[in-house]
Amino acid sequence: MAGIALALAMVLGSAAGAVAAAAQEPAFSWTPEVAPQGPVLIVIGLDEQRAVVYRNGVRIGSSPVSTGKEGHETPTGVFNILQKRREHYSNLYNNAPMPFMQRLTWDGIALHAGHLPGYPASHGCVRLPYAFSEALFGVTERGMTVVVAQQLESPSVATRAPFEGGNTADSETPLGGWTWQPERAPSGPVTMVLSTADQALVVMRGGIEIGRGPVRVDNAGMGTQAYAVLEGTAAENSRLAPGQPALNWMQIPVRLDNASDGTGEDMRAAVAAGRVHIDPTFAVQVHAVLAPGSTLLVTPESIADVSTEGFTILEAAAPPTDAPNSQESEEKQR
Repeated sequence: MAGIALALAMVLGSAAGAVAAAAQEPAFSWTPEVAPQGPVLIVIGLDEQRAVVYRNGVRIGSSPVSTGKEGHETPTGVFNILQKRREHYSNLYNNAPMPFMQRLTWDGIALHAGHLPGYPASHGCVRLPYAFSEALFGVTERGMTVVVAQQLESPSVATRAPFEGGNTADSETPLGGWTWQPERAPSGPVTMVLSTADQALVVMRGGIEIGRGPVRVDNAGMGTQAYAVLEGTAAENSRLAPGQPALNWMQIPVRLDNASDGTGEDMRAAVAAGRVHIDPTFAVQVHAVLAPGSTLLVTPESIADVSTEGFTILEAAAPPTDAPNSQESEEKQR
């Protein structure tokens, strides 16, 4: 009887401890039923220390987070979820537990459940409340987009693709010279980067470049902006691919840098004014690979090397040979 009583006490004690731990977790919201289907997008705001989750453009969750502390700051950028593991331990920081790990970079940045003291305290990862992290893990997929921004802003939906503008190359400024190699990455999430500095559009699938071409933006005066393709199509026809319906886009509600003067002119305003020009044949190729969850980043920075200073734009889907855990098989990593 004494043994039974001890066992019962241990069970009750464990249950009480779990309840107490849950009660100590920061409050979060989770309402996935308001948008049962569609691409999922996670946005992290460093200034607010908050994560917001959208599904098909509708907010389904929000939670406090703890990002990287001084000297280990969480990088801003547009990321894909590269790897998911329910049970994971850090091989960089003393085998620390990282439940519901969702990897963003091969050098150790990830989303995972952890302690939230109310301020940045991690070594670069984004810590989430345990229950929220578990719920989030259940709706995400490898390859989906995560945006880490300096500040969160209000969302908006664009019924016209943000670069479906005047897409005819004129005789005075031909827009040829584009490349298109979709066979380099037959599958994976599509992310496009449009540099107004370089007047160029780079198309990546699974973090691998599959296309690049000139895009002229007349009198460009816009800051960094981001967009994501939603499910469904708009009532109007696409200017990128004549005869095809236009896609639905959401402007991702973020400020991607420390700029205090906003993001400048909206990309869609430049489109409406007919100041965005792209080679029509290249445009049709791009349009054909877009799908719900595809993203577009517009930046005033140069992307000659598909990167900007202090800002990350995706990583390849396959880990480099010197990445943490790269010695494990892909099956073990899942």
